Amino acid sequence: MTGDDIDRRHRFAQDCAREAGAIARRYFRSREAPSTIEKGRHDPVTQADLEIDRFLIDRLAGAFPADGILTEETGGSPARHLWVIDPIDGTLNFARGIAHFAVSIAFCVGGRTESGIVYDPVSDEIFTARRGQGAFCNGQPIRVRLTDGPADAVIDAGYSLWHPAADYLALIGDLLGQGYAFVQNGSAAMGLAAVACGRIDGFCELSLKSWDVLAGLLLVEEAGGWTSGFPHGPGLLEDHRVLACAPTIRQSLQDLMPEASTLSGKGPLLSI
Repeated sequence: MTGDDIDRRHRFAQDCAREAGAIARRYFRSREAPSTIEKGRHDPVTQADLEIDRFLIDRLAGAFPADGILTEETGGSPARHLWVIDPIDGTLNFARGIAHFAVSIAFCVGGRTESGIVYDPVSDEIFTARRGQGAFCNGQPIRVRLTDGPADAVIDAGYSLWHPAADYLALIGDLLGQGYAFVQNGSAAMGLAAVACGRIDGFCELSLKSWDVLAGLLLVEEAGGWTSGFPHGPGLLEDHRVLACAPTIRQSLQDLMPEASTLSGKGPLLSI
C-alpha cells in the first residue's frame, strides 16, 4: 500500500466521521432519551451506536472492500489493512445527555496506526493525524502542552469497571501524592485529543480496547507527546493499560504505571 493510498483513506475517513457525527448529533439533540441496551454494568449501547456502526462499516467496505474492519459493536479480526472504529466513544455520557463523546476512526497498515480521526459532533471539532505529518484540529496544527511538572499538570484518569475499584483508587492516590490534579471525563478518545491539543497534560486508564484509543494515541504522538502505544495483532482484541502525556512528565507518570510503559509507542508493535 502506497502513501497515496493511505492519504486517500485518511481524507475519506474524515468525511465519514463528520457524517457519522451528524447522526450522533441528531439523536443527542432530540428530545427523547435514546433507547439503550446494557452490555454490562454502566456499559450501555444505544440505537445511535448501532446505526453509526452500520453506517461506517457500509461506507468503508463500499469504498475499500479489501480492507478489514474492527468495531466495538460488531467486532472483527486483525488484518494487514485494518479500520478500527468506535462509533460513539463515551456512550454513557451520550446516553445521559452529557456533551462529551466522539466518533473515533483509525486506519492501520501492517500493525502500525497510520491515520487517526476523532470527531466531536457537539463542538464540531475534528482532530486528525496522519503518521509523520503532524496533528490538527479543524485543519490547524496542534501540540501538546509542555507542562513544568506535576504541580502544573492535569491528568484525565479514566475509570474502568474491568479492574477492582481499589486499583483505580490507588492510581488516583498516587497521582494526588505526586501533586497532579485529575479529572475523569468518560471518553478515552476525547481525553487523548485533549492531551494532543494541550488542554490537559496526560491521560491514563487501566483497561481499554483498541477502538477506544488507536486514533487518539496517534494524535498525541503526532502532536509531540509520548504514549505507551497499543499492541497490534491479537493484542487488538484484548484490554491494555494506556498512558499518554507531555514528554516533560513522562517519567513521573511511567513510575506510577510501569505496566503501561512496557507497551511504549516508540517501540516495535506486533506485525500482522
